[in-house]
Amino acid sequence: MITTEAPRAVLNKPVKNHWFAHLMLEFSDTPVGTQLTRTQRKGPLSVQKAFYPEGRDCAHIYLLHPPAGIVSGDELRISVNIKNNAHLLFTTPGAGRFYRARTNLEIGDAKQAQITKLILEADAKCENFPQETIVYEGADGFNTVDIELTSSSVYLGWDITCLGLPDSDQPFIEGKYCQLNRLFCDGKLIYHDRIALSPENSLLTHPAGLANNSVFATFLAYASAILTDQYQRKDLLDLMRDKITEQGAQTNISITDIDGLLVIRYLGAHAQQCKQLFISLWEILRPLLVDKAALQPRIWHT
Repeated sequence: MITTEAPRAVLNKPVKNHWFAHLMLEFSDTPVGTQLTRTQRKGPLSVQKAFYPEGRDCAHIYLLHPPAGIVSGDELRISVNIKNNAHLLFTTPGAGRFYRARTNLEIGDAKQAQITKLILEADAKCENFPQETIVYEGADGFNTVDIELTSSSVYLGWDITCLGLPDSDQPFIEGKYCQLNRLFCDGKLIYHDRIALSPENSLLTHPAGLANNSVFATFLAYASAILTDQYQRKDLLDLMRDKITEQGAQTNISITDIDGLLVIRYLGAHAQQCKQLFISLWEILRPLLVDKAALQPRIWHT
């Protein structure tokens, strides 16, 4: 069993005035389509009923977190299991937030953690598209996403991180933030990406780091049973790169093929620009990988 561990301090220290929340969801392919067949929850994490704007074979789910942000001592755990042949599109109604960490030592550990685990069984499809995560100046955040799938699974997912509020003259300078993304196929780790920002290192400003950019993001696309042909993948990458060039953002975004795992990275200053670029690439990828035209969740327009 593959496990995801938060920093030891998050798990072991007693903390006052915090939320410990857990949400477990299971989706199954049934005679009437993909259904939410099991739910366990603790704390302020929940989902509404599944929506079916494009037919019963693909369930759209919105993750709800009424506190709207993560403060010192909070630990949110989200676990989603997509059973054989089920198809899930998973998103959020608004931005996630890591607020400024408390400095009062009486409350215990200042760490703020969100841990997401997505498990895809054989022939399962998951599209994981949360809205952006805003990390406030002075935060002490830990955010990780683990994806466990099989060689016949299909995964499309992104994360968009915004550091500080530069438009409000609140840049991210003294905060700490760690982002960890891992993807496992048939139990084997095939992708590991970690960035740890803190005042102790120069990743925020270094040319080989974020180079003073406030927004960084990654979009992963995996479908080894479909993207089997090296030349087909090259044609697909050329098409996606042409789309980026059309939008004049070639200096902000890159696409890499790692043995059939497509890794799309954005580095810049505008979350909305990043999201629109990712959506335009999703519109190319989705018909090929899940045999459906890209239909944006209604919640993105409200």
